[in-house]
Amino acid sequence: MSMKRTNVYADPEDLAIIKEAAKRRGISEAEIIRQGIHLAAMANRVWDEPLFSRTFEGSGRTPSKAEVRETVADGVRRDMDSGTTA
Repeated sequence: MSMKRTNVYADPEDLAIIKEAAKRRGISEAEIIRQGIHLAAMANRVWDEPLFSRTFEGSGRTPSKAEVRETVADGVRRDMDSGTTA
C-alpha cells in the first residue's frame, strides 16, 4: 500500500502519550498515528447504502414484551415441529 505524506499540528501532551505508547508496544510513533488517522477516517465515512436497507411490514407500533415472547415461542415450536434446530 502506498502512503502519502502530510503535516498536522498536534497537542504536545498527545504526542508524549503516543511516544510512551510506541515505546511500550514496540512500534513506531508513526504507526500509532496512522492507526488513529484510519479510525478517524472510518468514523467519518459516508456509506453509499444505509445500514438497514430492508424494510418490514408491520403495525407501526412497538410490540409488547408478551407479544415478543409469544412470537419467539411460536418460531421455536415451528422449528421443533419441522425437526430443525439452530
